[in-house]
Amino acid sequence: MKLKTALPLVTAAIALLAGGYWLGSLSHRAPAGAEPQNPQQDRKVLYWYDPMVPGTRFDKPGKSPFMDMELVPRYADETRDDNGVQISARQQQNLGVRTAPVTLRTFGSQLAAFGTVATDQRSITTVSAPAAGQVEKLLVSAPQQLVKRNAPLARLWIPQWTAAQQEYLAVRQMGDSALTRAARARLRLQFMPESVIRAVERSGAPQPRITLYAPRDGYISKLDVRTGSQVAANQGLFEVAALDPVWMVIDYPESQASQLRQGMKVKATTASWPGDTFHGAIAELLPDLEATTRTLKARVVLDNPCRRLKPGMILNVQLADTSQNAPVLTIPEEALIATRDGGRVLIKEGDGLFRPVAVTTGQSGDGMLEVRSGLQEGQQVVTSGQFLIDSEASLRSALPQMGDSPAESTPQSWSTHGVIMALNPDSVTIAHDPVPALKWSAMTMDFTITSQQKAGLKTGERVMFSFTMDDDGVHIASIMPMSDEAGHDHKEQP
Repeated sequence: MKLKTALPLVTAAIALLAGGYWLGSLSHRAPAGAEPQNPQQDRKVLYWYDPMVPGTRFDKPGKSPFMDMELVPRYADETRDDNGVQISARQQQNLGVRTAPVTLRTFGSQLAAFGTVATDQRSITTVSAPAAGQVEKLLVSAPQQLVKRNAPLARLWIPQWTAAQQEYLAVRQMGDSALTRAARARLRLQFMPESVIRAVERSGAPQPRITLYAPRDGYISKLDVRTGSQVAANQGLFEVAALDPVWMVIDYPESQASQLRQGMKVKATTASWPGDTFHGAIAELLPDLEATTRTLKARVVLDNPCRRLKPGMILNVQLADTSQNAPVLTIPEEALIATRDGGRVLIKEGDGLFRPVAVTTGQSGDGMLEVRSGLQEGQQVVTSGQFLIDSEASLRSALPQMGDSPAESTPQSWSTHGVIMALNPDSVTIAHDPVPALKWSAMTMDFTITSQQKAGLKTGERVMFSFTMDDDGVHIASIMPMSDEAGHDHKEQP
């Protein structure tokens, strides 16, 4: 009976001891074996926002009313006092942020233009009639006819020479050397060539006919007479132009004006002579700008020893030697954020800090853009997702307003997206989504835009953009084609 009574007591004591041991063991191992707490739970959330519309803030999490995506928290420790914006690694992944280094590279030939062969105007020689007379025989009867140097062009009959030559022969027979010299000088004053005068002296008879010869190798660029035509003294009868060298007039965009200099060597090719390369140098940079095409012209002197190039031919032109070009700092073209006052890029620094930097750009090519000021080699610039970071930083007043003094107020901007309907000279027509902050519904309207901002945009392209408003209208502050790399489901404009 005593054993039966003690057994429950012993069992209870063992259970209590086992439970105490288990609790003590659990308490002892909790820090190592417990599930790790989410560090985000210990961070203070200031508000929630949609990265696509960062200007609108919400006091609790949930679905964005603007896009089919979850709202993103803004933590108190992400707010920085310096000129930048802090983005966590997870948010960078969600936004599809990519970076590329600032590198040194040498740009190759940037001149890729078309040129038109033209006659070298400095080589044109006019053949004139020495005195009034008649074209007795035309030996070259067609324009564009090729001629050799000293080839006969025409024979003229000049009746007025007959009397002067007879007078000279009579004075010469008198034997007075002084009178003979004076009479001979009068013949030369009548533009009588020395060869004609000597023919008169040899034959002892008047020579009223003269043959005109080509002064150089070339072709007849102008022919103004025919056989039997009456001509006046010093009247131009022929124009003879050379084919070596020739001129080539090239058209190039005004954006390449700083890259061309007088004396630069160029090379040209043509489909008419495949495999042959023609060389020359820029003789003049012509001052007139073609208003319709916004192009400038340069005059190149091309060697044409075999006379294969003919006026009117079209040539492909490139700079001949760019090996002396110095390496310059470059970034991918997509890294530039075009603004009304110039351009800027976002550079990535340590701990997920992104900082805006104003840059001055230069030439471009092969998808790369020269940076003349603002960056250093090795810095990381954002090439994808920079529009969202730039908009967030702008709304937090982290980005300096280019061209404004510190005393001036920062203009307020709004962000949205839409589809480009038309690209106009000074504006862009966009069918944009609603702008809740302005109580705007979806509509199609015009925004003023700079040529630098408009570069690369296409009609029908969906874009993300921010804009400002003033008394002069609505202006694009920044604009960028939308990318699906961030994983967002962009809804097409109806």
